[in-house]
Amino acid sequence: MANTKSAQKQIRVSQKKRARNKPVRSQAKTLVGKAEELIFSGDIEPAQGAVTAAISSLDKAARKGVLHPNSAARRKSRLAKKLNKAQPQPAAE
Repeated sequence: MANTKSAQKQIRVSQKKRARNKPVRSQAKTLVGKAEELIFSGDIEPAQGAVTAAISSLDKAARKGVLHPNSAARRKSRLAKKLNKAQPQPAAE
């Protein structure tokens, strides 16, 4: 346990921040998982909407400081890459 008054306060502050950030992080993870599930099941049309929602959620988490901006960008990039790979490619001439 913390010994000093300032350390005790820091514990309280970090617990409040954690409680505030948890639903935002959880929502982003849930939407990314649902989007990946739709991509892998082959439902491209609903997957596109789910990917859009997941990207929006990741942007919000990054804007609020819950996720590092580079982490959000990396997750968005990986999700978009999975979606693009799952989409049927037009025939090359």
